[in-house]
Amino acid sequence: MEEFEQLHLWKQYDPQVNDYVIWDKREYGIDRGWVYFKCEEYITIETGVKPRPKADCIEGCNGKGRVLHRSVHTLLLCGKDNWCQLEYIKSRKPPEEIHHYSECDD
Repeated sequence: MEEFEQLHLWKQYDPQVNDYVIWDKREYGIDRGWVYFKCEEYITIETGVKPRPKADCIEGCNGKGRVLHRSVHTLLLCGKDNWCQLEYIKSRKPPEEIHHYSECDD
């Protein structure tokens, strides 16, 4: 007789940074993207990325300790009470040897 793993349908999904998720908000629509940040109360989901205007990059890189990402990220806040509405799709591996977000290539 074959053995099967028992699925726990009531088990809540615990999102992790670098998971790709779909958030079905029912009558408010569907959003999808990468989990960008997580704490106990909420996560942020990156739903869009676009290049930062060159003028902003020049102003931000003037040696005063302020470093800007090369991209503008659109983030959606998802509270812990809504994690049950998330569908896990896949995960991506984080870049190796990254110690701070400013080292990322967006």
